[in-house]
Amino acid sequence: MSWLINLSGLALMALIVWWFWLAGAGKARRATHGAVDIIVDDGVYEPAVIESNAGEPLSLHFERRDASPCAEQVVFHGLDVSEYLPVGETTTVTLTPEQPGTYRFTCQMNMYQGKLIVH
Repeated sequence: MSWLINLSGLALMALIVWWFWLAGAGKARRATHGAVDIIVDDGVYEPAVIESNAGEPLSLHFERRDASPCAEQVVFHGLDVSEYLPVGETTTVTLTPEQPGTYRFTCQMNMYQGKLIVH
């Protein structure tokens, strides 16, 4: 009987890892005319991967649908940018990444995960 409990626990851990870190990891959205709309809901950013060009202004329009306290802020690691996201509103984050590279963006607790790929 204990093997069933252990197996259930492992399955739950795998689901949590997939939900927060792997779901949608391969779907990149290229910035069109320097702008991307991002939905913040159910523990994820959609899209979670954004592509842009170095030196070009980028406007990211975050629409927060999730009332979870974890979703109230977006932080761009390596770019020194963070912004508060009110529930039910769209907040625009404007940035101009100067250096090519991959920059993570997360909530303040690192549960919501995204990547900005700059070419």
